[in-house]
This record gives sequence, structure tokens and C-alpha cells, in this order.
Amino acid sequence: MAADVLGGSGAAGRGARGVPALAGLVLRSRTAPSVRGPAVRRRGTGTPRPRGPRGPRRLLEQARRAWDRPLTAYYLILGSALLITVLGLVMVYSASMIKALELSLPGSYFFRKQFLAAAIGAGLMIAAARMPAKLHRALAYPILAGTVFLLVLVQVPGIGKSVNGNQNWIYLGGPFQLQPSEFAKLALLLWGADLLARKQDKRLLTEWKHMLVPLVPVAFLLLGLIMLGGDMGTTIILTAILFGLLWLAGAPTRLFAGVLGIAGTLAALFIKISPHRMGRLNCIGATDPGPQDQCWQAVHGIYALASGGWFGSGLGASVEKWGQLPEPHTDFIFAITGEELGLAGTLSVVALFAALGYAGIRVAGRTEDPFVRYAAGGVTTWIVAQAVINIGAVLGLLPIAGVPLPLFSYGGSALLPTMFAVGLLVAFARDDPAARAALAMRQPRVSWKSMRRRVKKRPSGER
Repeated sequence: MAADVLGGSGAAGRGARGVPALAGLVLRSRTAPSVRGPAVRRRGTGTPRPRGPRGPRRLLEQARRAWDRPLTAYYLILGSALLITVLGLVMVYSASMIKALELSLPGSYFFRKQFLAAAIGAGLMIAAARMPAKLHRALAYPILAGTVFLLVLVQVPGIGKSVNGNQNWIYLGGPFQLQPSEFAKLALLLWGADLLARKQDKRLLTEWKHMLVPLVPVAFLLLGLIMLGGDMGTTIILTAILFGLLWLAGAPTRLFAGVLGIAGTLAALFIKISPHRMGRLNCIGATDPGPQDQCWQAVHGIYALASGGWFGSGLGASVEKWGQLPEPHTDFIFAITGEELGLAGTLSVVALFAALGYAGIRVAGRTEDPFVRYAAGGVTTWIVAQAVINIGAVLGLLPIAGVPLPLFSYGGSALLPTMFAVGLLVAFARDDPAARAALAMRQPRVSWKSMRRRVKKRPSGER
């Protein structure tokens, strides 16, 4: 009994002493935040949440993200090439209609031939885009051998055909003829890229003789066969491709300067011995046709561009194509574009070529495969250099070289290898690991198991 009283009084005493502690615990539990989750912030109180950039900064950030996506180069190459080709078809029809009527041909004669070449070129582009890099490398030697054979065949009397003083064509029958020198660009590009890639794999490019031989001798062979026909413009493009390959291979400055000096000396010699080429050189920046109308074409190209204004005289409303401007649908189609579509049209064409060039450089710079780097860089050098030479001649900044505007001017022999080269760029852009993963995630996936349930597409982040 005493024990119970003592025990009860002891418990009561401990309880009495513990009341303050229990009260403090209850008060702390009311004021302390709950441990089950974060505190609920009342609306209008507390620190405001950080927000992203607004206005121009936000637009620039979105543009940068879109520009850095894996498929940007793929879309730029495909979209710009197709737009240039389609716009070129429209301008070929507009610029060649009067020329066709002068020759007692239907007004759509040149357009139909160009459309047929574009259809065949589209098939070549799709085939090249689907080919693996190994198959492209396997085609390098057959294309080179076939091109050399055709270039020799051009000089055979009765087979080769002369057009505008140049012996560069092979008659195929009917209205069709072939210019093998245009395929020499593709041949040198593929063969040179494969040669340099194999030598890099064997670590031979550190020696100058392996970098130059046999690349430079074979290039000079092609240049010599083309110059036998008098085609100075194509030799300039081939020389640009050769320099592009050497630059990508890491040629030292003295070696690069030596090859450039030899090529420049030969070019000056060929220009000096030809009064026709000297006359074209003297027409740079001309504003008057001169004696015997020597600069007639260059001056009327400037007239066409000047009369176009900001937005042009309208599609089909050119005046210079009515017999004033020679070659309005081939070498000087850019001048007709400026006259009918104005400065806006010409700048659009220049922007498309700039986008195509940027995408090609991006593909060449981000790959680990040496063949892809050399081939992509060579294709980009080819298209950009030819576009600069053509547009520069129309603007009066460069001598008239007689080269067409890639993918734009009339000429099936020029369009077919160029579209195949664009297919190469598309294939290389697709083979990038990040682009390949993005394309694979965009495709629907179906699982054919026991229930044959359709698997949902995973968001890719690419648009």
C-alpha cells in the first residue's frame, strides 16, 4: 500500500514536472513546419520565382537551341537544295521562253529538258542519300575511270561536239548531249576523299609526297584534258576542289602556296594566249559595251540587275531576255532573276546558297570519319566556289568564266552530278550519331509480341 502510494506520488511528480516539457513540445509542433512536405507559400507573399529572358533575348535563345539541334544540318541541306532547284526551274522557264521561240522551238522546250534532268537528278540524290559511305568509296575509282575515258572521247573527231568554241560535248542523239567535264568534279571529289582518307588511316599525310602524290598529278591530268576543250571555267572549279581537299588534309602553308603558285601561273598563261579570255578579264567592272561590243554581255547583266529594283518587274516581265542579254537561261540567269524578282529575289538565292554552305561545313566539322570530312568539305567547296564565281561575274566583280549557277541554271550535265553531290551531303548528315538517334526516335515503333500491342512513340525533342 505504501509502495503504491509512493509509486503513484512518484509518477504524479514526474508528470507534474513533465508538463512544461510537454507544453513546449506541443507549442513547437504548432510553430514548426511539417516534415511531410514543403511549406505551402501563400499567394502574393514570399520571393518571386525566377523567370526566363523575355523579348529579343528569348527569341535569340530559342533560335540558338533550334540551330544546335542534331537535325539542323540535315534539314538545311535538303531544304535549301530543293528550294534552289525549284526556283531554278521557274526561272529557267521564264528566261528561256524567248530564246526557244527565236530558235523556232516551243516556248517550254528548255524547261521540259531541265525538268527531266531535275527528275533524274532527284532519283540520283535519293540513291546517294541512301548509300552507305563504303559504297560511295567503292564508286570512286569507276567514276574516275569513266570520266577520263569520256574526256578523251570528247577529243575524237566525229564524237566530240563544239559549242560556243569549246570542244566539251558528246552528242547522244536527238536533243541530248553530254558534257563530261561536269562529271570530272564529282570524280575528283570522291576519288580524292577516298585517297586521303586511306592515307590518313595509315598515318602517311605527315609526309608531303604522300599528300601530293598521286592526288595532284591525277588532278592535273583532268585539268589538262578539260583545257584541251577550252573550258577555263570548269578548270577553275576543279582547282578549287583540289585546294579544298589539300586544306582539309592539313597541307602546310608553303606546300599550299607552291601548288597555288603553279596553278596561278598556268592560269595566267592560258589567259594570256587567248584574246577571248583577255577580253573577258578587261570587262571587270565595265559600264559600257566598249569597242566592237566586247563587254556587251557583262554590261547588259548589270542593266538587268539595275532595272529590277527592290522587288523586280514581275515574273516573266524581263526586257533583257528579248535578245539583249546572251545566255539568259544559263550563265546569266542570276541577272534575269534580279530583273524579274528584284533585290529580294537575288538575296533569297544568295541566302539559300549560304545556308547550304554552312550546313556542309557543319557536317564536315562534326564528323569523326575522315572520308566524310574530305567529301563533305569538297562538295561544299565545289558548290560555294561555283556560285561565287557565277554571281561575281554577273555583278561585274569577276571575269565571265562560263560556269552555271549550281542547281539553278539550265543544263542537265551540270545538274545531275551536283544533285548527286547534294545526296552525299544528305547521307553524311544522316550518319551523324546524334542525327541518327533523333531520326530513330521520330519513327513509330511497333512491338509484335503475344498481344501485339502498339508501343507509344517517345517524345524526341526534335521538331
